[in-house]
Amino acid sequence: MSYTYPVKHPEGTLTTAELHLLLSNPTVIAHRVAELADQKFIADFLLSGRFSAQGGGVFYETGEQIFAGEDPEAISPLGEYPTVVLESGEVVSARTVKWGLDSVVSDEKIARQGIAYVNRGITRLVNTVVRHVDRVAMAVIASRVTSTFASLETWTTAGSAVEALMTIQAERAALGFGIDLDTVVLRPAQYAKVIGMLIDDKSLPRESGATAIQGNLPVDALGLTWATTPHFQGANPLLVDREQLGGMADEDLGGPGYVRTEAFGVEAKTIREEKPEGYTLRARRVTVPVVTEPLAGVALTNTGL
Repeated sequence: MSYTYPVKHPEGTLTTAELHLLLSNPTVIAHRVAELADQKFIADFLLSGRFSAQGGGVFYETGEQIFAGEDPEAISPLGEYPTVVLESGEVVSARTVKWGLDSVVSDEKIARQGIAYVNRGITRLVNTVVRHVDRVAMAVIASRVTSTFASLETWTTAGSAVEALMTIQAERAALGFGIDLDTVVLRPAQYAKVIGMLIDDKSLPRESGATAIQGNLPVDALGLTWATTPHFQGANPLLVDREQLGGMADEDLGGPGYVRTEAFGVEAKTIREEKPEGYTLRARRVTVPVVTEPLAGVALTNTGL
């Protein structure tokens, strides 16, 4: 998740034969897909847990208590320790969905436009899969995180923002569930207002002072992580605990020719087509977003953003 603008190094010119060899190697294509998908999914950033789905779905527990049902007891020398039964949460299930896209690269495009056209095709496939999975994940989060907190005053200064955030953090921590709300998610327009406010109030750490120039995401300030994505369309910012909120459940379907990237469940495949003459580039992800603790998030209202 970075909006920096590094200098692009020349990749050299590949011959037509070398391009055909590249497209015939699914491992190379998968590596390229992994490079493009790396750090792009805000779904994986917010839902940091990792679940392994099998048989088309995943079972998980929600609402599990953080404390045991009884208090500890004083133990005398050589005495026995009391045994307690740890209560389980409610078991629910979620069904995985296979999201994917194909695109055909003709032999003519390979010969006439070279690696640049192939790179653009892979980039568009990856961006589309990322956009859709993120939109689905953000919709699931919005539907499960139903609690709200109204700021006493609109966020016109860093101080007003901190007061509201620390208040709801304390309230949620007092529930005793071990929840630490540490990440604010905003729409891009809201994020721009917050960054401008932090800069005006000199509230950004010195090492993050060039944020407006470098555009690095996410930003750590005021003891919180501030993130944004165009795939979040909620009217109100979200404050979440990324460790407790939930996770992504990916299913490995296998299949000849598919290569899975290491960091995420994005899979890639290239298929040689003789009718028409060219290669089918394929990117897919078989996954379902899972929110295991709805109280690990809250919508912030009356912010004025």
